[in-house]
Amino acid sequence: MKKSRTTKKAATRTRVAEHRAQLRARGLRPIQIWVPDTRAPGFAEEARRQSRLVAQEADFDEVMDFIERVSAFDGDENDASEPDAPR
Repeated sequence: MKKSRTTKKAATRTRVAEHRAQLRARGLRPIQIWVPDTRAPGFAEEARRQSRLVAQEADFDEVMDFIERVSAFDGDENDASEPDAPR
């Protein structure tokens, strides 16, 4: 027997709601963020311009060292996050 579109949508909606409830139970919450569209005309040129400006700063190396010290990336052995922080 073939499922109707309405039944499929309801099943998907239920599955998504359950997944979101599990995430909330783990202490997470959904957020929406807006980021630059890397496909937009002129994006690459503007990113290069800004990168050149930053690279010319006298404290560039010091700032980059700081960013690397406080950043955590998946698979990092030296994870900067707190050990008991929710994941």
